[in-house]
Amino acid sequence: MLVEKGVISEDQLRIALLEQNKNHLPLGRLMVSLGFLSEATIRDVLSENLGQESVDLSNVVVDPYAIKLIPKDVARRYVVLPLALDRNRHALTLAIADPDNIIALDQVRAMLKEEYRLVTLIAGESEILRAIDQYYGFELSIDGILHEIEPGEMEYQTLSTGVSEFSQPVVRLIDALLNDGVQRGASDIHFEPEHSFLRIRYRVDGVLRQVRSLHKSFWPAMVVRLKVMSGMNIAETRAPQDGRISLRLSGRPIDFRVASHPTSFGENLVLRILDRQKGIVPLEQLGLEESALATLKIMIARPEGIILVTGPTGSGKTTTLYSILNHINTDAVNIMTLEDPVEYPMALIRQTSVNETAKLDFASGIRSMLRQDPDVILVGEIRDQPTAEMAFRAAMTGHQVYSTLHTNSSIGAIPRLLDIGMLPDIMAGNVIGIIAQRLVRVLCRHCKKAYTPDDAEQRLLGHRPNQPPPTLYHAVGCDFCEHQGYNGRLAVMELLKMDADLDELVARRATFREIKNLALAKGYRTLAQDAIQRVLEGVTSLDEISRVVDLTDRLG
Repeated sequence: MLVEKGVISEDQLRIALLEQNKNHLPLGRLMVSLGFLSEATIRDVLSENLGQESVDLSNVVVDPYAIKLIPKDVARRYVVLPLALDRNRHALTLAIADPDNIIALDQVRAMLKEEYRLVTLIAGESEILRAIDQYYGFELSIDGILHEIEPGEMEYQTLSTGVSEFSQPVVRLIDALLNDGVQRGASDIHFEPEHSFLRIRYRVDGVLRQVRSLHKSFWPAMVVRLKVMSGMNIAETRAPQDGRISLRLSGRPIDFRVASHPTSFGENLVLRILDRQKGIVPLEQLGLEESALATLKIMIARPEGIILVTGPTGSGKTTTLYSILNHINTDAVNIMTLEDPVEYPMALIRQTSVNETAKLDFASGIRSMLRQDPDVILVGEIRDQPTAEMAFRAAMTGHQVYSTLHTNSSIGAIPRLLDIGMLPDIMAGNVIGIIAQRLVRVLCRHCKKAYTPDDAEQRLLGHRPNQPPPTLYHAVGCDFCEHQGYNGRLAVMELLKMDADLDELVARRATFREIKNLALAKGYRTLAQDAIQRVLEGVTSLDEISRVVDLTDRLG
């Protein structure tokens, strides 16, 4: 295979085979020692040949719980490195130099007593041995690292990249915090310096939760380490900066979008966790009801026009759009996106980040993309008149356009577009549909508690007095959900599918109420109705939906 790919010559192979007759060493190892190729090349060719994934250990963060399962002498003897432990799926991810080494895999399985199944990734032999020396013998848990560090003794001048950096406790502390955030399903990690301490908070299921408070003296070294990892300028502390970190955590690739912001007590850093596994969900798994899913599929099937997704920041608009794009993504369709910035890389899709320095804004980006023969265009956000005009121009010239807009409801998108400066007769006929969505937390199935709603709650649910009261559930809290009462989130949506009658109302600038009444007559379900349906199903609680959705209309 190596000769076929032109990586080595016939002569080099002959030399290596002659050497093998003398030493009886594996051919791959010999070629590396002879200097014919690198370990990374062997790793990639092996992974392609065996159809197995390979891993570059230089940007992997190892799970401390995984390391504890296999002793150092066993790891060295069989050249394996435990990377990540997934308790939910009972799986241990293992880096191994030779995936055909059945003896090594059997020994590891015997040690695990069949508690976990093995997921193997191919890595270079010397990479694994170096990583074993690096990770074993050092404290990897957050508490252990904090005990190791005495406040005020942090040497952050030595935080250059390289292997020796792992002896620095701050390097391990940042790795451990990032790993902990991903394991706990956080979407953001906040580092917030106060007058005398550093607060660390995770945003889990849309709600911020404080996880640590550290001494203020820890922060200067930590901020330098985070800036080095994300490619920021470590000397600049008074201006905001953006960066990106790509790591392998919990056995899968995860990106972090890093933003620094100067405050009176030092730089505030927020890391947005971009987990591709969670970011792109199949359309059927968005949690839509069958009728709503059918409506959405009809909207997607229209060949030209614009589909808008609305909702506040963090309501899952990007996830919904990516799920739609993933649903229509085939070799036969040219999909192009313009985002600020690109969050999840997707195969076959041409993705572009909006770039102020390169004078590429949304409006000029759409103009440029129209010359690239696209079938489908995704515009990250419609913020102003030029972007809206270009998006509608693309929709009118036979393209399918997807975009987001900041409004409270799907019908609210129409006055918002008029406010931006769009003409109503251009909007009529070119908007396929508008989706409004919010994310609500799902009650923990282990500890949710049933109760009978009182009269006020029954009125809110639209319950008739002559019927038996429904059973609702409220949050309690247990070890499984970290005493939050909720675990995970789902989207509540309203879908407004435009048709000739609604277009006519839009064209003559009808009032919000007129459009809503006609839509309701055609079977439109509001966000509040969808949310209340979820409460009656026992999926979420009344407290949770009133936090996210406006229910005041139902109190009348």
